[in-house]
Amino acid sequence: MSPSTERILHRTDIHLLPFLALLFLLNSVDRSNIGNAESAGFTKYAGLKPEDLNDAVAAFFIAFVALQPVGAALGKRVGVGRWVGSVMIGWGLLTCLTAFVRTRGQLITLRVCIGALEAGFYPATVFYLSLFYTRYEFAVRLGIFFGQYAVAGAFGGLVSYIVFSLFPSDDIVSETSKDGGGWHSYQVLFICEGILTIVVAVITLLWLPTGPGTAWWLTLEERAFAEQRIATDRASDSSSAPEYTAVSSSSGDDDSDTENSPEYTPSSSASSRTPIRHRTSHPLLKGPTSSTTALKDSEPALTRADIFLAFTDTKVWYILLINILSSIPSTAFSIFLPLVLSGLGVSPLAANALTIPPFLCGAFTLWTITYYSDKARCRIPYILLGLVINVAGLFLALVLPESWITARYLSLCVLLAGSYVASPLTVAWLSGNIKAPGRRAVVLGINGWGNLAGVIAGWLFAPEYRPGYKVPLTVTLAAVFISAVGYMGLWVWVKRENKTGRPGVGRWRRWLWRKVGGRGEVREETAEWGL
Repeated sequence: MSPSTERILHRTDIHLLPFLALLFLLNSVDRSNIGNAESAGFTKYAGLKPEDLNDAVAAFFIAFVALQPVGAALGKRVGVGRWVGSVMIGWGLLTCLTAFVRTRGQLITLRVCIGALEAGFYPATVFYLSLFYTRYEFAVRLGIFFGQYAVAGAFGGLVSYIVFSLFPSDDIVSETSKDGGGWHSYQVLFICEGILTIVVAVITLLWLPTGPGTAWWLTLEERAFAEQRIATDRASDSSSAPEYTAVSSSSGDDDSDTENSPEYTPSSSASSRTPIRHRTSHPLLKGPTSSTTALKDSEPALTRADIFLAFTDTKVWYILLINILSSIPSTAFSIFLPLVLSGLGVSPLAANALTIPPFLCGAFTLWTITYYSDKARCRIPYILLGLVINVAGLFLALVLPESWITARYLSLCVLLAGSYVASPLTVAWLSGNIKAPGRRAVVLGINGWGNLAGVIAGWLFAPEYRPGYKVPLTVTLAAVFISAVGYMGLWVWVKRENKTGRPGVGRWRRWLWRKVGGRGEVREETAEWGL
């Protein structure tokens, strides 16, 4: 009996998706917990200035963004499971050390190091997720995965509320110190969250396979079928041509690039364009894995053509720009929402509890919209829907009188409801339209530079704009509106190219390919872009 697609999806949804979601939840918590800590007097008790926190947030995102493609490429080269588990242990330890910060330099250094370790986590894990699901199974799973960014805000608020309730900021937790140098509540928060990350990271090293071919929750026959269905999906669109080929020149010169090696054979299947690598064992892999039954590694090698075509694609950079603008609300409020709520006149303890409903609104809206996006097999209109909700919430937060506390709070719920839609659906759009695995991984890494929004947010939501944050909200509204116009332009651009045919690799790209030492000729398909 042939393997069942439904069974493969069901078992993968149970064994892989929740675990990856947990990893992203912890990643998001460790990124944003500094805002919860500040509501409990982090800078006050650590002897820092309030603006030091904003500079540390900006420094984190500078490192985080700058190393996105590097992190994504390393994750792909080393293997996502091994790489993610290792860097998680590192940033978990640094999160614990943040509890003992006493100077501005220490804080910024730690945040830069955490940002460097977290760089590439999202694009690498998204690429890894795409190895298990076809294009139109992907967005709803990606929505569940990315939704942890919103859930992390609610989870962080809940954990902060519990910690701050048990250990008020002015109390000393440790009675072992006779000189009053005990731990404050924000220190307990950092240590608890850091230890949790380390524990899960160790499990990650044992849990994640290299791809569907080594998925320990599937039988040998199901693993082979799971790999084949992904390869078929990547090759099945209106053109049977590959996403790109790097055709070897006739000169016969030896070249170390994968596409010119004897093992490299271009074909319509994205998974067959690279040498097959084998893996003989996995900690949780069941069944025989001798050399005759070794399963294929589903992470093909990265080639020079992958990198070149990704970095010279005009559409990739256009999308990056509008993605940065659309991401400002999600990155800003993931950190500063407790401080924005404190501006409504509530206590720090209540502010952390009140962060839970807005973040849950963000998560549920994202899950709903991505579900219907998959059913409709369409991305850009649903991105625009999320941006419209976001604009409405930002507008209400700005125009409602400050005395209308309940209405302003509800406007924040609307604002967060639309904040998390654009980014994951943009990733799903890119992933679904780029079949070549190597190029897809690099493009997702470049798109990870959308986290430059965090640098903007760190400097925008400065202490001088408290408590109302009118100027930051105005700038954010303008950014999201421009982004919405940009996505409308992308929609028109794509529809026009679909009507006239893709331009392929232009003359300047072919010239540049030769200048950078590329062998042979790079080509792109002429199939239609999905909307």
